[in-house]
This record gives sequence, structure tokens and C-alpha cells, in this order.
Amino acid sequence: MVERCRIRKLQLLAHQYMISSKIEFYISESLPEYFAPYQAERFRRLGYVSLCDNEKTGCKARELKSVYVDAVGQFLKLIFHQNHVNKYNIYNQVALVAINIIGDPADFSDESNTASREKLIDHYLGHNSEDPALEGTYARKSDSISPLDDLAFDMYQDPEVAQIIRKLDERKREAVQKERYDYAKKLKQAIADLQKVGERLGRYEVEKRCAVEKEDYDLAKEKKQQMEQYRAEVYEQLELHSLLDAELMRRPFDLPLQPLARSGSPRHQKPMPLLPQREERGTENQFAEPFLQEKPSSYSLTISPQHSAIDQLLPATDPHPKINVAGAYSKTWSYREDALLALFKKLLEMPVGTPKEDLKNTLRASIFLIRRAIKDIVTSVFQSSLKLLKMIITQYIPKHKLSKLETAHCVERTIPVLLTRTGDSSARLRVTAANFIQEMALFKEVKSLQIIPSYLVQPLKANSSVHLAMSQMGLLARLLKDLGTGSSGFTTDNVMKFSVSALEHRVYEVRETAVRIILDMYRQHQASILEYLPPDDSNTRKNILYKTIFEGFAKIDGRPTDAEMRARRKAATEAAEKQKKEEIKALQGQLAALKEIQAEVQEKESDAVKPKNQDTQRGKAAPAEALGILDEHYLDNLCIFCGERSESFTEEGLDLHYWKHCLMLTRCDHCKQVVEISSLTEHLLVECDQKDGFGKCYRCSEAVFKEELPRHIKNKDCNPAKPEKLANRCPLCHENFSPGEEAWKAHLMGPAGCSMNLRKTHILQKAPALQPGKSSAVATSGPSGSKAGSKIPTPKGGLSKSSSRTHTKR
Repeated sequence: MVERCRIRKLQLLAHQYMISSKIEFYISESLPEYFAPYQAERFRRLGYVSLCDNEKTGCKARELKSVYVDAVGQFLKLIFHQNHVNKYNIYNQVALVAINIIGDPADFSDESNTASREKLIDHYLGHNSEDPALEGTYARKSDSISPLDDLAFDMYQDPEVAQIIRKLDERKREAVQKERYDYAKKLKQAIADLQKVGERLGRYEVEKRCAVEKEDYDLAKEKKQQMEQYRAEVYEQLELHSLLDAELMRRPFDLPLQPLARSGSPRHQKPMPLLPQREERGTENQFAEPFLQEKPSSYSLTISPQHSAIDQLLPATDPHPKINVAGAYSKTWSYREDALLALFKKLLEMPVGTPKEDLKNTLRASIFLIRRAIKDIVTSVFQSSLKLLKMIITQYIPKHKLSKLETAHCVERTIPVLLTRTGDSSARLRVTAANFIQEMALFKEVKSLQIIPSYLVQPLKANSSVHLAMSQMGLLARLLKDLGTGSSGFTTDNVMKFSVSALEHRVYEVRETAVRIILDMYRQHQASILEYLPPDDSNTRKNILYKTIFEGFAKIDGRPTDAEMRARRKAATEAAEKQKKEEIKALQGQLAALKEIQAEVQEKESDAVKPKNQDTQRGKAAPAEALGILDEHYLDNLCIFCGERSESFTEEGLDLHYWKHCLMLTRCDHCKQVVEISSLTEHLLVECDQKDGFGKCYRCSEAVFKEELPRHIKNKDCNPAKPEKLANRCPLCHENFSPGEEAWKAHLMGPAGCSMNLRKTHILQKAPALQPGKSSAVATSGPSGSKAGSKIPTPKGGLSKSSSRTHTKR
């Protein structure tokens, strides 16, 4: 505590679900040794209170625990025990919503006598003061404890009404001491009435806060207006100005919201000083106090109009009759409007040559009324205030040649209220206020002051209304186009910092407007804008807003956006695929034509080798038996692929020859099938078990793994193939050579042919053992020289015809 006290009562307001099972109380005259090592004072235990687990209310209510004690000390210690377990308190926490300590300063002069006297009284009353039960069973209640000091009083009372009640209670006790019983009775009745008023206003306040939490701002505004109207009516009915002295009435528009305790309470030794009237504080520092934060309105103890204060500000030397502006405070909106129109006419007719001081006083008094009228809920009164403000800035000040300070005063006093009205629930009032702010910013008298732009780049409050944030963003965007960022009050720095922060706002329209502002700034300032934004990388572009911004930058610079680049790549890929398909189709057509030609040539060659043992005279054919014997002997020990003849070429010998030695054949590395080298590419693309893993290069016409095909095509390292009519294509060495079947033998078997045919080494090693001319004979023999209808030997692995080629699989 502030000083050594005698504690009479302790009150605890428990949390609704963070509830301690028990709280212990300790008191000490000074800090113990573990706080101050050279002091041996210890805390003395007073007792404890148990708290309810709140299960019956579903953890929706709060328990108020009051205990009466009689202890002297300066330090009070509370020990919280383990919490009650419930589904809401997932972290096992304990908490108090409020604590209230009620007592008096300790009397050091006669403490022992006082204690003896209290013990004697307790003895006759049947109280055991040695062991007070802290759980509510100690029934003694000191007369010095006022019910207004009770925590429950502040829980259910409106703060302003509670302050007035405490003030009236002080007056009542003073009146009783002075034996002014009629006045005390009147005060008592006023306190009783005000308690009901405060409770009702407290309920309104709770309903208003609930509406705000649900973002039902129309209901919140309705509750606020309901509170204001009810408060004003009650104050007027109670005539509080006749119950309190002039000290509390001299600041009729502001009352302290802190509770006023009686002078004997150790919690508040001095009454809180009254706040100065806000309207008389002079020009506010708007940069230190942002306009978006409206201060809570407070109410006068008297409802009598304050026109006398306004009249005192009007020039005393005015030859024209003075106007009574008390109508501006009337409850009838038409009277308020008439008062503004009368003031408009009055200022417009004020003669040139009026003393400057009188002109300034009149201006400031008018601005006072204009601020009040701007807050008016009636549209016509609001519009009249705007009309009066415009006349003062554009006509009154220039006419009387007042300084820019007066113009600045008009703008600084009214712009915060006007900006607040741009968040009004009425769309008509929002639009009117926003349009007037834009118009006022373009007044030549206001434009040079650069005041309004500084308000529009103030950061948006997280709890500001949706309409207010949207209006501020809209005004900023419009005025930026009108004023630019030269000498207007808008700078690249303040606009960009505000806009980037607005990208995080919860309202989509606000974020969208911020993006438009950033793009407009980029059109004017280009690269200098980028330093206010994160780097343009893949992580940043995951945020849709930044992606939109950077793509907008690309459009402004004339660069293709990501979407356009993807579209171009897709179109190029589709065109390449289409061209590839067309080439494949053309090649397939050429291949079919070549196959037809090859079939015709083979048929002619087969017909040419048929024996023409025909009797020209008699027209008789040679015996079929002799022809069959000749063909059967011709194919013995012969490889029909390379034309080699050997005694070892039995059925099994040929199989081994095909499998390992024939220069015209090779084994597929993927399916192990023996195929002709000339048809290896076709085999990989059409017949192989792994054919799905290959694709055809449209440049070299060879089979390439599909996963390597894009890189293969992109590198352009392959040797382009020639049409099949002009050249053959070797899949081993990737070279083009002369067309025709015989050219394949020369390329694959000749010494100067394919260098990649690994089986050629075997033939070259056997070549010296062959007789001269036999190799040539072997080379010319083969399947093309066989007769039609001849029997072709089949190896063990099996031979199959495909595309006029012979394949074997072991």
C-alpha cells in the first residue's frame, strides 16, 4: 500500500474459468529478508478463502468474494493454489479480474488502547477477533466502510455516474455534519435515483461492447446514442447543477472517468483533477494524436446551453445586433440548422475593418460550433456545417486578410471529425464527407498548407471500422491523382509506407485499393518504388497481392508477365508437337511407299532367279522335283542375313551364328531379342518390350529415351538424317550412307564401313583364312537370291518376319 494501513475488508473478483482452488492472505509491516536481506520481517498469515469451481454456471459467471479482516501493515501478499480443472483452462492458469482493499490509515499514537477497546467491544458482541474467519463468517462490519467503496458498486455502475454518486455522497456527509438535513435528504434521493441510472447505463455499455465484438456497428451506434439521450434526460431531470457546487460545473464537457473515493480512503488521498475542456485546449498536435481515435464523449452535470461562452467570443464592437446561437444546442434539429444558417449570414456580412482580434475570436467560436454540427446525425445540419466551413475558408479569411494560421486552425480542428464521418453507417453521409474533404484539399488556401495529405497517410487502426478504412484509402487514391507527390504533402516515402502496411488489412477492398495506389506510384517513380517492397522471387509471389503488383510492374515496363510467358511457352510446345506429328505422318507415308517399292523389287528379283528350264519347242516346264532339290541344296549351311556359308552352319550352328557372330544382326540391350541392325530403330519404337520408354527425334530419326529427348533435341548435336530414298541411316554409328539393301552389307561388313559394329572384329580376323573371291561370293548371296517358296531354316530361338526384316530371339 501507499502507507501503513489498517485493512478492514478484502474483495476478490475471480476469473470465470482460470480459478484458483484457494487463495491465502499474508500481511507484513515491511519487506521480508528474501526481498531485503538485512531485514528479518516476515509475512504474517491472515487466512484463506476457497473459490467455487464454477461448474454450475458453465464457467460463464464470476465469483465475487468479500472477507472482513482487521490487520495492520503495508505489504499484502496473496498465494494462489492449484487451479480448478475445466475444459476452458487448457493451460492450468489462475487469474483475478479485480482486487479491492478497503481500510484506513493506521493510528500510531494510540494503537494499543484502540486494540484493547476493540477487543472489549468484540467480547460483549460475541465476536472472536483473535481468529477471524476469512470465509465470510466474520459478521462485524465497520461503519466507516462505505458501500460506494465496494467492488460490486463499480462492477455494475456506469463510471461517470459512479463518480457523480461518490461526489454527492461526500456532499451528503458534509451536509449531515453541518446539520443541513433537508439538503442531505435531497442528496440521498438523488443518489438512489442515480444508482438505478448507472446500472441501466452499465447494461447499455455491455450491450454496446457485445455489438462491437460482433462487428454490428449499427447496433453499437444505436446503443451509444441511446446512452447519450438517456443520460442527458436524467441529468436534466435531477437538476444536478443545483446539487453540486460551481467547481464541478466549470468544465461542463469533460468529467474524469476515474472513480472518486471519499477523502478517508487510503486508495485515493486526493480527488482526481478535472480534465480541461477539450474545445479550449488550442490547436491539437494531430500527428501525435491520430484523428482516427475518437476520444470518449463525456457529459455535463448541467444541460443548460453554453451559448454564453460562445457569445463572449463574438466581437463586442460589432455594430450589428448579436445573434443568439443557443439554437445550436437545441434538441430540435431545425433550430440547430437555423442557428448555423444565421451564423453563416452573420459572418458573410461582417464588415471589412473589424479588429483582427475580434475576427479571430469569431472564427474560433464558429469552428467550435462547426465541429459540433459535423457530428450531428441529421443530414441537413451536417450539410449546413460544411457550407459554413467552406465559406469561412474561401471567403471569410481572404476577405479580412487573416493569416494562414487561421486557415490551418480551421482545417486542423475539423478534418479529424470529418474523417470520422467518412466511416458513418449512412452511405449518404460517408460520400458527402469524403467529397467535401477532397474539395477542401483542393482549395488554394488549404492546398499550400499540405495538412490534409498528412492525415490520409496515417496508419490504419486494426480496430477501425470497415467504412472508415475504405473511405481513407479512397480519398488517398483520389487526392494522389489530383495533387501528386510534388509539394502537396504526399511523398513517395509516406505514401508507400502507408500503402504497403494497408496490404495487410483484413478488408479486401482496402487491400485492392492499396495495390492500385502502388501501381500508380510505380508509373511515376519506377525503380524507387521497389525499395519499399520485398524482393521479386518465388516466395514473395506466393502472396497473390505481391504477384499482382509485380505483374503490374511488368505490364507498365512493357515486359511479358509470368502468365504471358507461360502462354508463349505452351504455344511453342504445342506448335513443336504439331510439327513433330506432321513430320512423323510424312515419314510414315514415305516408309509405306518404300516398303511397297521394296516388295516389288523383291518380287521381281525372286521371279528373275527362277530356273527357266522350259522347252521352247514343246512349251513344257522343268520337272518340279528337280527344282525343289536344287533350292533345298542351295540354302544348306547358308546365313540368309550376311550370306556366309559354312559347314558348321547346321541348325544349331546357325543359331549360334545369329546369336553371336552375324555382322548384320545385333542383340537389343533392352529386351535381348536378336534383330537386324537396319531395323533396330523401328524395333525400339514399335516392337521392344521397353518401347514406351523411347521417342523418335524428328531431326536424326533415331530412337532416344523419352526423358533425354528434350535435352537431345535442344542441344542439336545429332547428325540430321536424310530421306530413306536418298540414304540409309545406321543406328550404331549414326551416319548416312548410300541407299539399298546391298549398301547395308557393305556398311556393316566392309572394312571401311561402320566403326561401331562390334561383331566386325570376328569377321576381319577370319578374313585371311578365306579363299580369294569366296568372300565376294558370300556377300552377293543371301535371302534376296533365294527362290520363292524355298524353305527357310528356323533357329531354336525362332525367327519372325516383321517389316520385311527377320528377327530372332534366344
